[in-house]
Amino acid sequence: MAMIREVFKHLFKRPVTVKYPFEKTPIAERYRGKHEFYVDRCVGCGLCARECPALAIELVPSDKNVNGRIPVFYLDKCIFCGQCERICPRAAIRLTKFYELASPDRKTLVYSAG
Repeated sequence: MAMIREVFKHLFKRPVTVKYPFEKTPIAERYRGKHEFYVDRCVGCGLCARECPALAIELVPSDKNVNGRIPVFYLDKCIFCGQCERICPRAAIRLTKFYELASPDRKTLVYSAG
């Protein structure tokens, strides 16, 4: 009897969940999602790779800046803490609000500008 009472109590309430991906909940203002990298601002100092607690940033050789190296972001390892964005002296890294990163292929989760 208690179960029937509980069913009727919740029968006419609005659902708590949304019908994702057709409906999306609003994203918090301070949410940190996928990286956006501006290669023209990067000087290849390596502070982002050194300060990353998840070791999700690697510097690779490149001819696109002064020091000859640019970061590669491994989004499958990243904890989206925002440390790379805070430490970058030239504001070359920005965390966006994009969060739909699920993929069956890990190669699609490697983000690089070059």
